[in-house]
Amino acid sequence: MAAVPDEASESVKTEPELLEDVKPESLGCNENEEAAIGNGNGVSPKPPSPQAAAPAAVTSQAGSSDVPDRQTLLAVLQFLKKSNLKESADILLRETGILDGEDGQTLSPEQQSEQDGAEQTLLSRVTAGNSALSSAVGGGATLNSGAGLPGKVPVSSGPQDQPDVSAVLSAYTQQGDPALYEEYYSGLKRFIESVLDCHRAELSQLFYPLFVHMYLELVYNQHENEAKSFFDKFHGDQECYYEDDLRILASLTKKEHMKGNETMLDFRTSKFVLRISRDSYQLLKRHLQERQNNQIWSIVQEHLYIDIFDGMPRSKQQIDAMVGSLSGEARREANKVKVFYGLLKEPEIEVPLDDEDEEGENEEGKPKKKKPKKDSIGSKSKKQDPNAPPQNRIPLPELKDSDKLDKIMIMKEAAKRMRLGPDCLPSICFYSFLNAYQGLTAVDVTDDSSMIAGGFSDSTVRVWSLTPKKLRSVKSTADLNLIDKESDDVLERIMDEKTASEMKVLFGHSGPVYATSFSPDRNYLLSSSEDGTIRLWSLQTFTCLVAYKGHNYPVWDAQFSPYGYYFVSGGHDRVARLWATDHYQPLRIFAGHLADVISTRFHPNSNYVATGSTDRTVRLWDVLNGNCVRIFTGHKGPIHSLTFSPNGKFLASGGTDARVLLWDIGHGLMVGELKGHTNTIYALRFSRDGEILASGSMDNTVCLWDAIKAFEDLETDDFTSATGHINLHENSQDLLFGSYMTKSTPVIHLHFTRRNLLLAAGAYSPQ
Repeated sequence: MAAVPDEASESVKTEPELLEDVKPESLGCNENEEAAIGNGNGVSPKPPSPQAAAPAAVTSQAGSSDVPDRQTLLAVLQFLKKSNLKESADILLRETGILDGEDGQTLSPEQQSEQDGAEQTLLSRVTAGNSALSSAVGGGATLNSGAGLPGKVPVSSGPQDQPDVSAVLSAYTQQGDPALYEEYYSGLKRFIESVLDCHRAELSQLFYPLFVHMYLELVYNQHENEAKSFFDKFHGDQECYYEDDLRILASLTKKEHMKGNETMLDFRTSKFVLRISRDSYQLLKRHLQERQNNQIWSIVQEHLYIDIFDGMPRSKQQIDAMVGSLSGEARREANKVKVFYGLLKEPEIEVPLDDEDEEGENEEGKPKKKKPKKDSIGSKSKKQDPNAPPQNRIPLPELKDSDKLDKIMIMKEAAKRMRLGPDCLPSICFYSFLNAYQGLTAVDVTDDSSMIAGGFSDSTVRVWSLTPKKLRSVKSTADLNLIDKESDDVLERIMDEKTASEMKVLFGHSGPVYATSFSPDRNYLLSSSEDGTIRLWSLQTFTCLVAYKGHNYPVWDAQFSPYGYYFVSGGHDRVARLWATDHYQPLRIFAGHLADVISTRFHPNSNYVATGSTDRTVRLWDVLNGNCVRIFTGHKGPIHSLTFSPNGKFLASGGTDARVLLWDIGHGLMVGELKGHTNTIYALRFSRDGEILASGSMDNTVCLWDAIKAFEDLETDDFTSATGHINLHENSQDLLFGSYMTKSTPVIHLHFTRRNLLLAAGAYSPQ
């Protein structure tokens, strides 16, 4: 099947047993094993070759039976004859023998005449206007989300038994007079502007992809003057959120420019997805057939994927909320897979009452622990969540004694946690990095808020203590041998007081550090860099333990799993990788994004990974098999920040479009849009119980949003509708608790402490 990066169909599972019935210590692949590769469409992590895409499409369909195979060859033969390539046609005849009765015997004049007639009929059926609909375009590479379901009509290039000639040939064959391209486009524009308002918004989605492909077709066929005229005349009509793409497109003025261009590859190897109601689609189809506008019709079939739904057409507002990505909207079938978004059952650990708690009970006559209120976005529960994955779905590290002690501490802190709400907003403590001439590029804070790490553009990582306790290294081996290992305070004795300092500098990277991430147990720190490596640092010795080399280009983000051991990275090579700390090679490669993966985040149950990309989509990947299980579109710019709600049900994303979008993971739909920032959103975080969502931006502000109100009015019945319509809050300002400005410090990290104090961080930048 053709490699189409944005599809979410069946996935190739390499070593699926890798994550099953294995202890964490043995999970992964050694250097002689192959990483399991998963994506939305079952292709390898290498970018698909556009040259290989077309033949693959033909093979998948033609190979299914002799009839399509024969018809494909006939269509190619007819094209060769039409182009006066008689010698090539003769070679094809000799090689295939399809016109020689399969046995090498020459056909009689009557048989030859009959065969020529069949060829002519076939070609006319392929190019005439395609009066019937089919379920496959590009040799089966495109399937409508409703294919095979009652009432769903797939869109394609022609009847199912016809070959896709254009897939056999070049991606941009010349099929019309270049001088008429402007007339074709203008005619369609006039038609769409003349239809009823309810259809106009939907059909207007055609303008951008048609404009791009018609321009590229002119350039590919070396009609440079016509291409320039076409671009100048119509590029101003496109939506503002395509400005960056159009700027790149404008630089492609010659056929030579198209070779190896990333944007060109994106458009040629992926179909632009449009979601249109059946009534609107029938209007378009009737218009193009009446005008015999084969040029536009062929582009629609070859390069677009029209996802038809039954019901009322969507409004302009509903469409604008969902479009904007490099490949259009997500196909509805891409978000139908079941996702286990619930939390894993917490281990049974008894919390001993310490002296302070007992005193609190005696003085006040009641326990300190507050009664849990109704919690629509609540955090972890001891009861098994019905939406949770099986406990052993992926192997997780076993709890050590130190982990159990830490969990007891977390529970005690939770008992004293402040319940946030409209009348009780969190205090915000801001850490400003002054004189950060090295260029602060990343920040992370430990879960217990005891340490903060910064990544800098001078290739260093710096770690500070946020408590009076200084950072110390472990003693030398010779000194450790002198320590009594049975003593109660052995963990204190192994630390070398001579090394105590408030800050440690970690050297090792050879390029700017773009991400830092502490392990949950605070023993390790991850950092990723422009040098293409991810480094694991020990916080006991403050030295580098491992440099993971899998990405060939800058690594923009790296994040630890909430359970430790696993971590995920994303980079300029357009893929995200899943790693384990004790393996040099990645365990999974998540391929499917059309551009850089610049933000990553683990789901609270560690079974899924979310990635944000400069292709303006958010994807959710299954750690078990590497499949893409959700594709979220709606952002109008690269996505720099992601965060899950504490209960795992919702995801928030923010990017350069200065909007925070809220997603329902279970139903695979956008459920909210928060507008309040004026610049790129670099930090997002839910409070510990999920009542408040905090967002930090390059506009020097921190905004607090009412998360409970944003999610409480969701009508889940509407989610099951075939149309996938959404109705967002009219005014997101109703959900804004407050906006807090710094003097001149962009906010690049946010962190809620265990008692719901909000910590923010950024580098002061004097104007």
